Amino acid sequence: MRWLLLIVLLTGCSAIPLSTSSGPQVDRVPAGTLDAVTARTSLAALPVAAPGRMTGYVRDCSDGKACVFGQPWFDTDGDGCDQRSQVLARDLTGVERKPGRCGVQAGTLDDPYTGSRVTGVSKIQIDHVVPLAEMWRSGASAWAPEQRLAAANDLRNLVAVSSKVNQSKSDKTPDEWMPPNAGYACSYGRIYVTVKAAYGLSVAPAERSALEQALTACG
Repeated sequence: MRWLLLIVLLTGCSAIPLSTSSGPQVDRVPAGTLDAVTARTSLAALPVAAPGRMTGYVRDCSDGKACVFGQPWFDTDGDGCDQRSQVLARDLTGVERKPGRCGVQAGTLDDPYTGSRVTGVSKIQIDHVVPLAEMWRSGASAWAPEQRLAAANDLRNLVAVSSKVNQSKSDKTPDEWMPPNAGYACSYGRIYVTVKAAYGLSVAPAERSALEQALTACG
């Protein structure tokens, strides 16, 4: 380990692999995440349906557009700290706040998706475990704007990860993408099912099969 740290310091690397794709199980989940047994039961109860259309979906609020999930990182609990800052403060270690503000300017992330250590807030993004586009396809298109705003900022669905892996995932569902770190499959499946169950969202057949497989990793 001393030699590894020395190499990192000499080369200036900011990502230290913590585990391989078949690494040990990682059980770091947001508060309120269902346990494995309840997640399996909840998954079995979710309605199964083909994904809906993307008609009317707008994610980008720039250029005066009205994005369907409202203002990004809205402070839904009114504590003066937006949801992005709350997730960074929750998931990072060695957190440094901006002077006089709740915003996070520095910290270290042990990325559960890749098993790597990431330093530098600019290299970290917040992932919606159930992507907003998938929420739209599976029921959110019929919701009131207030419900979509709350769902988009639900801390149970938000996880800090490396920017690169978040961009790789995009709006893919578990049958299309799973965290490269297989040791996080159980936790990822639990978070995903928690959110789908909380909002009564449907699952496509392939999506459900992938989630069932992910939850088998829970033991």
